[in-house]
This record gives sequence, structure tokens and C-alpha cells, in this order.
Amino acid sequence: MREVFAEIEAWRREGRSIALATNVKKDGVLLRPLGAKMAMTTSQEIAGSVTGGCIEGVVYEEAQAVIKSSVPKLLHYRATSEEIPWEVGLSCGGSLDVFVESLDSPQWRAVYPLLKNCLDENRLVAIATIIAGAGLGNKILIWPDGQAFGSLGEATLDADVVHWAQRQMRVQETGWRSFGAVDVFVDVLPPPSRMIVVGAVHIAIPLVTLAKTLGYHTIVIDPREAFATRERFPHVDELITEWPSEALEKLRPDESTYVVVISHDEKLDNPALKVVLTYPARYVGVLGARKNLNERFAALRELGVTDEQLARLQAPIGVQLGAVSPEEIALSILAAMVAARHGLPGFQGSSTNLIATSPVQV
Repeated sequence: MREVFAEIEAWRREGRSIALATNVKKDGVLLRPLGAKMAMTTSQEIAGSVTGGCIEGVVYEEAQAVIKSSVPKLLHYRATSEEIPWEVGLSCGGSLDVFVESLDSPQWRAVYPLLKNCLDENRLVAIATIIAGAGLGNKILIWPDGQAFGSLGEATLDADVVHWAQRQMRVQETGWRSFGAVDVFVDVLPPPSRMIVVGAVHIAIPLVTLAKTLGYHTIVIDPREAFATRERFPHVDELITEWPSEALEKLRPDESTYVVVISHDEKLDNPALKVVLTYPARYVGVLGARKNLNERFAALRELGVTDEQLARLQAPIGVQLGAVSPEEIALSILAAMVAARHGLPGFQGSSTNLIATSPVQV
């Protein structure tokens, strides 16, 4: 939704009628993931894409009919056939189901204001929709704590879907499943990914460059102005020369935030860890040798960090790659972040992670 939200808002201000197409089921490897969206008006305006070009023309035509009727429609496409060359299909093979809706439908009108608030405030939220069966198009908006708004039409179904959506939000994974006679699609909408680096040290320079390539919004915090300079970090999005613990309180790390604590100075690192471990950051890692872990954990416990919070800390930081150079260490950290992003086990607890064991000098 975030990929087409700006265009949708502009069209809404102009009073346009809008249809939204979403990838809800797929089989095989396709260019666009589940949840990918294409927004359209009646004036040949298009934002986003569902396949990258294979079926966009016919989806646009179907959307015009949906706008007129306000009745949603589930479209199914498969690989093109050599026997029927004029058939519209997927040139890359596989199959894809696309759900097309009008944003003027009663279901969208009910949830859109709350959804807009979540998107504006960069809050994690999910929206579940019936894509096949009774109650086609019914929606329920769901937050990570289980609060919900709207209904799919039946209380037991709502409860089952909310529970499932909470699990999907924990791994930030969009998907669908059947609940008896209905199919439900849950669209998980995480905030934009941020990487917050505590410590404007040498490793942070390639780390920021690589993270930008992967699409992270990058933030470096270090009160030492000699280190935290634009000359050293020309690609960083935000450079903050404040005490890290105070800056982190303002930044409020959320479910799509990855915090990398690498100043190698306990006066900076430990207070920063105390703060960040009170927030639901998706990944928290700290640089340091394995032999010093017990001392680190003891110091953090003295600051009031609980064992439950410590279990979320990856220490030492990164995936075990035998990394030596700053660039290699940056790569190992990003590999751990990507694993956490996709919910791989072993990257949320300090005792079970596959982590770098070689001592690192900054």
C-alpha cells in the first residue's frame, strides 16, 4: 500500500474514482511479490505494478468495471500458452491471482481513515480481506497487540483471522489462507525499514553504503563530532551528534528498525542498549568479543535490562563469515539484519545465533 499511497492520496484530493489491484495468490517465481499493488483511475492514470508488465493492461480494463459496480473481483492468470497465443497470461510462468477493488466501496470507506493514520505515523498494521467466498471484500484492520477494527462478517472468523494476522505481523509476511468456505488475504504493512547505527566508526562507513543499496533509511548517532561528519558519511540519511540513549528515545525504534551498536565504547553502547531493548526493534546487535559477553550482560543487568530483553540482543554481532575487513564485517551485519527481516530463527536471541566469533577492532 505504501508504494502507491502518495498517488492515491493525490487522486483522492482531486475527487477521482480509484481502483486498487493486489497480488493475493501466486504459484512460481514472479517479478512482483504478494501484496504488490497497482492503483488506477478512470483517466488512464496508473501507479505501481502487479507483474511488471505482463497483465497490467487487462487488469486496468477489469478495474474500470469494478469502479462502476463497486463489486470486487478476483482475477486469475497463468502462463501464456503456445496453443492460444492471443491469451493474456504470464510470460515468466506460474500463476497469479489479483484482487481488484474500488476504494469507494463501503468496506474501504470504513477502514481507510484509520489505515491512513497508521501509514502517516509509520505504524505496523495489517488489513485482512475476504477474497473468495461469502462476504467478498469484507475487511478488518488489525494491530500487533490484537486490537481490530471492522469485521469479516462473523465473530469466530474475526477472532481466528486476528490471531493469524498477529503471527504474520511478527514475521512481517503478507499471505493468504482458507478459513472454511472463505479465503482471506492478510496484507502486512510494516513501517519503512530503518537502520540506526550507534557509533560513527570505520565499520559504519561501508555499513551505511551497503544498507542504502538494500533500501534502508540510514541513521548514524555519535556525540563525537570529529567522527560524525558528512565527509565521512556522505550517503547517510541522518547524522545525529547527540548522546545515543537520548537520540534513541526520540527515534522510538519500531518493528521495522534495525539497531547496530558498534561504537565499542561502553559509555555510549550500554546506555543505548538499555533504551533500545525497551522498544520492539526488529534487530539489535552489539559489537564485541565473545569472551567479554558475561561482563557486558552483567553491566546491562545493573542498568536494569531484564533477561527477557537480553534474549533479543545479538552479541557478538553479525553472521559468522570469517569477516576481517570493515567491509566484510559490514556485510556480516547486514546478513544478520536480512535474516531477522525475514523471520529466520536464530537471529533474535543471543545464545542461539550464528554469529561472528572473531574479535573485531574498530
